[in-house]
Amino acid sequence: MSLIKEIHVPDIGDFKGVDVIEVLVAVGDVIEVEAPLIILETDKASMEVPSPVAGVVREVKLKPGDKISEGDLILYLEVAEAVTAPKTGQTAPPVPATGGQTREVRVPDIGDFKAVPVIEIVVTPGDHVDIDTPLIVLESDKANMDVPSPFAGTVQSIELKLGDKVSQGDLILLLISAERDTTAKPQLPNTLSAIALGPRTPKPATATAPSPPPAPPLPSPFSKGEKDSMRGKVHASPSIRRFARELGVDLTRVVTGSGPKGRIVKNDVQSFVKQVMSGTFKSASLAGEGGGGGLPAGYMGIPPIPPVDFAKFGPVEVQPLSRIKKLSGANLHRAWLNIPHVTHHDEADITEVDAFRQSVAKEAEQRGVKVTMLSFLLKATAAALKTWPNFNASLDAIGENLVLKKYCHIGVAVDTPDGLVVPVIRDVDQKSIFVLSAELGELSTKARNKKLGPGEMQGGCFTLSSLGGIGGIAFTPIVNAPEVAILGVTRSQIKPVWNGKEFTPRLLLPLSLSYDHRVIDGAQAARFTVTLAGLLADIRRLLL
Repeated sequence: MSLIKEIHVPDIGDFKGVDVIEVLVAVGDVIEVEAPLIILETDKASMEVPSPVAGVVREVKLKPGDKISEGDLILYLEVAEAVTAPKTGQTAPPVPATGGQTREVRVPDIGDFKAVPVIEIVVTPGDHVDIDTPLIVLESDKANMDVPSPFAGTVQSIELKLGDKVSQGDLILLLISAERDTTAKPQLPNTLSAIALGPRTPKPATATAPSPPPAPPLPSPFSKGEKDSMRGKVHASPSIRRFARELGVDLTRVVTGSGPKGRIVKNDVQSFVKQVMSGTFKSASLAGEGGGGGLPAGYMGIPPIPPVDFAKFGPVEVQPLSRIKKLSGANLHRAWLNIPHVTHHDEADITEVDAFRQSVAKEAEQRGVKVTMLSFLLKATAAALKTWPNFNASLDAIGENLVLKKYCHIGVAVDTPDGLVVPVIRDVDQKSIFVLSAELGELSTKARNKKLGPGEMQGGCFTLSSLGGIGGIAFTPIVNAPEVAILGVTRSQIKPVWNGKEFTPRLLLPLSLSYDHRVIDGAQAARFTVTLAGLLADIRRLLL
């Protein structure tokens, strides 16, 4: 007997709502282990999602343009039953042959909850279940919740036990579905226009009366990202959740409840429906003053730039921005609006360190690496961050506490044909100049070839942006939130410097330090650059 296995999006880091830019398989395709299924594109790079098992594609559940996150269903794959064996110690009773298929039933989307304990298993092997029949009961820190069956069929084996902790995507049981039961659970309509909250008066049936067209779905006042962030905050019992599903109500929109500890009760759901029906519902996120997050510019009091028809002034060519530039632009705009930026400019005398760099060039070449000034800048920056820990920190979500980081991961902005990407070099303080040079070269190559993985662009504490190979004397880099500072460097130049007796030619490197003024003040910024300049002027100080 074949097994229909669900293939879900694996761990892709902290990315959510990632775009599917290509689906590589179709129904009926025979695929091998590690065969690419889809291609995702983040704001930094493209990545393939491979198949964990071999089999035949039976149903594809997404299409190009869909936005997905970890745990989302990609497709159904028919594999040999031996791929999933029953757990040791579990013996399923014989199940009558139905000629159907074995389906995996997994924990659905339960919001941001993870490792939720199983407090009750409602079914046993051999039981016949219908769609929406409760299978297990989970207990979160807020309430108990039923996990219903998405299919009808006969339970073949239970894949968990009481006390197990489960998360979205974990396997609950194997279900043998008959041919007539293979239809998945229908989606409830997202409309409230046909709901009557009071007693219903039956109307006489008319043979010739056409059925009214379905009402259009109500627009949600929340974006997908807002709903994802609120999903874990819903505090309601299983019966209220079922009641809300029957009405097509998204409980994430019923922000607060009138029950104990803010629990949503039946009256809250009914009141919400009445408000939507009467047009008086107003989302808290839209009602707040001085908005932010993902709200349109108008909600933040910023007038939009009026559109201009440039073609009336002469010939034009419309060239779409790359995806990296579009997504990076949104991130930079958010950072610029939310962070009070200040930029401090200084210079570092790198005459001696550059001479030392050139002296080790042959040794580096023998090691297969190229030592650049950026390697020394990374090492000196790591030492400066230890001296001034406020620069190796982030504000918490409420902006009232400073999170000091005990590790030193530094991001380096890399110029690619599609825009800037920022791979992160980890534990810079613990690595030699040669190791840092090798990692810089490797990550830069991967960035230009769009081969960076999500984990290679996360966890940065501080960012370096170097324009030294191009030119310039200074610029104002934008802080890479949630970091609190970023260092920009431009082209070094030979300048005359007074040594107390005479002017001598010295190689000076311009430094441009942008910082979050909520965390760092001007005096701290000046001290940081003085410390950094001192380390670059005499690299022996790195040994102190």
